[in-house]
Amino acid sequence: MRIIIVGCGKVGRTITEQLSLEGNDITVIDRKSTVVHDVTNNYDVMGVVGNGASHLVQKEAGIEEADLLIAVTESDELNLLCCLIAKKAGNCSTIARVRNPMYSNEVNFIKEELGLSMTINPECAAATEIARILRFPSAIKIDTFAKGRVELLKFKIEEGSMLHGCSLIEVSKTLKTDVLVCAVEREDDVMIPNGSFVLQANDVISIVASPKNARDFFKKIGVETHQVKNVMIVGGGTMAYYLSKQLLSMGIDVKIVEKDKDRCEVLSELLPKAVIINGDATNQDVLLEEGIQHCESFVSLTGIDEGNIFLSLFAKNCSKAKVVTKINRISFDDIINKFNLGSLIYPKNITAEYIVRYVRALKNSIGSNVETLYRIIENKAEALEIVIHEGASVVGVPLQELPLKDNILIACINRDGKIITPNGQSEIEVGDTVIIVTTEPGIQDISDILKH
Repeated sequence: MRIIIVGCGKVGRTITEQLSLEGNDITVIDRKSTVVHDVTNNYDVMGVVGNGASHLVQKEAGIEEADLLIAVTESDELNLLCCLIAKKAGNCSTIARVRNPMYSNEVNFIKEELGLSMTINPECAAATEIARILRFPSAIKIDTFAKGRVELLKFKIEEGSMLHGCSLIEVSKTLKTDVLVCAVEREDDVMIPNGSFVLQANDVISIVASPKNARDFFKKIGVETHQVKNVMIVGGGTMAYYLSKQLLSMGIDVKIVEKDKDRCEVLSELLPKAVIINGDATNQDVLLEEGIQHCESFVSLTGIDEGNIFLSLFAKNCSKAKVVTKINRISFDDIINKFNLGSLIYPKNITAEYIVRYVRALKNSIGSNVETLYRIIENKAEALEIVIHEGASVVGVPLQELPLKDNILIACINRDGKIITPNGQSEIEVGDTVIIVTTEPGIQDISDILKH
């Protein structure tokens, strides 16, 4: 697909990287020549220096032949204008990043009137992800498939867990739950396990199951599944506002610690049911005074990654809270993962994932059958939802007879809303959607999972 990306900030770069890896023909536009030069040097993409809202600049980038324009500059208004011009000049699909809460109630109107294919709000998307985790605090990350009927949950096996030292076959026989372990992270390795794979303490495992079966599984292994009752949020920015709104509607008590007095007053008006504390959370006495030892969850959302990391480490040290840490810029993944910071939230990655998912769905209409995509382990494993059409070579063959490539697992079959955890005798039918977990990138169609 021919895609133009306007804005090469954190989100723009992440989308450029993901979409160029998938073989799309990409041109980036940014006002800063150094930024464009840097992006075109690092990725296999074309670059144009200029204002993305200029018709001439868009023309130079090839808007007349483009299938999609994605506008992710810092300015909502500029993003909308870019999309409006692209729609008139190239009649292509358009995606705009719109993050100001002022527009959040009008997004549908804006989308309709400007003919946008999609709007994306990074702060709101990240807040939804955090709310999902706090609803099920034992999980590090939760993704959903099949319109919410299937969940992919990631959690860590703690010391002393009954899962330690068990093979997956033993787990299945002992627990008798309809849950499939589809990926295991052990230190720096990512494995797609088979039945004889033995689990160990500190493994991070990803499971696929219906929400009911997932809860049943966690109950049987003695892991808490109830949503948290209260949360302490440090940092009162836009993301904190969206998150608090969602948590309050779920019946969770919210306390926000924010050092800017004016922002505290704004939040008090916007969130009358939340407790807003004007204080500097980097002073541990403030947090202790506000009862950090007794809170059930702690979310660090300041604008400084290092601050969020230290706050989360302090929360881990003095409480049993479920900890969520926002990371915006730092990309020392190996080091950060060793810190045990609870659930890590990368807003730029969440935004990029939404957009990549949309692009894949758009490709569906022109040849690819991938409905949904989640990168379950950063750049190491992904889960895909694939629609099975007439003539697919996997139809009617027992799974144990399919010549699957290495490192590929058929994790779940959704048949008209009925969720099937497959075994060797299961067969795939036309009309099913199938969830595949793999460490091999670039799967576009169900036939790509077979050895040829």
